[in-house]
Amino acid sequence: MRETVTLTGMVLISAPSGDYDRRLVLLTRERGRITAFAHGARKPGNPLMASSRPFSFGTFTLYEGRSAYNLQSSQIANYFDGLSLDMECTCYGSYFLEVAYYFSQENMDGTELLKLLYQSLRALLNPSIPNRLVRRVFELKSMVINGEYTEEPPRPVSESCSYAWEYVVCSPAESLYKFILKEDVMREFESVVEASRRYYVRHEFKSLEILDVLTG
Repeated sequence: MRETVTLTGMVLISAPSGDYDRRLVLLTRERGRITAFAHGARKPGNPLMASSRPFSFGTFTLYEGRSAYNLQSSQIANYFDGLSLDMECTCYGSYFLEVAYYFSQENMDGTELLKLLYQSLRALLNPSIPNRLVRRVFELKSMVINGEYTEEPPRPVSESCSYAWEYVVCSPAESLYKFILKEDVMREFESVVEASRRYYVRHEFKSLEILDVLTG
């Protein structure tokens, strides 16, 4: 009998495979980014169907195959269904998943990146927090987790912007989304985070192109 492993994670990518299966990419706390096949997940009524959707967060019981995992069962704690009710939130969320895929690796400790992703998706569903702010906090903190030099902004900024930067760099994921910026500081914060992102993250994200068109 094959040995199973239970991992905590979130579905980043879900794509059709064969006639009835799905190929999943998950970010897991214990083993970083993994690939898993959900056999029969495209058949109506299959118990793996719901947990094979992007954004699904919970525990996944899998057994290892030769080159990938196979999903046996799952306990989903949050599907983030609310994201699908708002096109802008969906686009932001899809961008976050793509960034998490880009930064994650196999056999890494995915704890901090997974926490950031989870808390950022929750923040998107909070109407009192601007999505623009959620995006920039997520981008900056993901660079911090990835080990980029982000101790201070790339150019001189106002005291308020500097404080916001330091707060994001130093705070745990659970405490990130507890501040709001005035519009002038928000624009400044956006500018320096974007400058850092372009310098450190030399990658074109497809979901970001769509998001930029949507948000103007």
